Amino acid sequence: MTVHIRPGRARGTVDAPPSKSFAHRALICAALADGVSTVRGVSESEDMLATLDCVRALGASVTLTGGVAVIRGGGGTKQAYFPCRESGSTLRFFLPLCLLREEPCLLTGSTRLMERPQDVYEAICRDQGLKFAHRMREIEVCGPLSPGVFRVRGDLSSQFLSGLLFALPLLGDDSRVEILPPFVSRPYVNVTVDVLSRFGVEVGQPDPLTLTVPGGQHYQPTDLPVEGDWSNAAFLDAFNLMGGDVTVTALNADAKQGDRVYRDFYPMLAAGYPTLNVSDCPDLAPVLMALGAALHGVTLTGTARLRIKESDRGAAMAEELAKFGVRTDLGADELTVHGAPIHPPTEPINGHNDHRVVMACTTLLTRTGGMITGAEAVRKSFPQYFDVIRNLGIEVFLDETDRR
Repeated sequence: MTVHIRPGRARGTVDAPPSKSFAHRALICAALADGVSTVRGVSESEDMLATLDCVRALGASVTLTGGVAVIRGGGGTKQAYFPCRESGSTLRFFLPLCLLREEPCLLTGSTRLMERPQDVYEAICRDQGLKFAHRMREIEVCGPLSPGVFRVRGDLSSQFLSGLLFALPLLGDDSRVEILPPFVSRPYVNVTVDVLSRFGVEVGQPDPLTLTVPGGQHYQPTDLPVEGDWSNAAFLDAFNLMGGDVTVTALNADAKQGDRVYRDFYPMLAAGYPTLNVSDCPDLAPVLMALGAALHGVTLTGTARLRIKESDRGAAMAEELAKFGVRTDLGADELTVHGAPIHPPTEPINGHNDHRVVMACTTLLTRTGGMITGAEAVRKSFPQYFDVIRNLGIEVFLDETDRR
């Protein structure tokens, strides 16, 4: 899908979309509970639909109406096929749950998803003598996983830790997860522990690098609203640094979501040329790069993991910012965007099949005008994005050749 953006300033009030991170976790916990749970505020984004498909594969029944998911966990027919689409969270959260079974399970996904590292789980399976076969578009595993001590690298992705935290409470004995530093994206693990507690599952944190998980626990059904998403809210609030006047509501100031740090970062970008560490909030990197380009520049540290997201986000954004006349220096674990007067892009912007690249570049296009190809990537997390910014006064229209 090609989208044309005309220059304009966004103005108005808008609710943040529901948190994808929170909803993933709530849906999985509901599926593992015995009884009926209600999760309120589930978007029909591609990632959410992937998780709902896999929830059904666990044996839960699901209805989704008007953003409200009613889930009956326990007792349903389990499937051996888990279609994860392009969702890294879905794949890494469900793989340990598949390892609870003694029969093979197949987790499938896009080529790019399967290129993303799964080293932590592969090492666990190797150590316990379990099957782990990683192919071009699928991973086949077979348990049963045993409780014990799990030593997990903390520098790859917090999703591995969260995945283990869903599965380990269901084992017959206690487990301990020892995190090998550096521990990146710690706030996402905090979100997992928070959601688990709402379903009656306990996880101890005796020190910053240890998680203790009692075995033999049971998930309890509950009725749970999904928090507003600080990650996607950042892309709406960004219009305020582009001359707009946007108020983003429906956000919990006490949320465990790490991306709420953008409220600290944005004033620093507006005031000068800051150095910002994104090791705990890598999803903010594209919009921080875009704003740095339009303002005074920015240096981001802790960027190594941007290479293993939906795209190589640092390189993808550098390529697109160059079309606006902005230079980016890429390093092993940091990057610098040299702020400059931006001009209309010299050619169409490429979305790189990455929702956050699309939204970040759209922020700049509201100043210069232009078009972006592959804009359908927003369906991954924020399918209403272009409708929302149109309601804020931004002129958005599809290329006629893309109309169906």
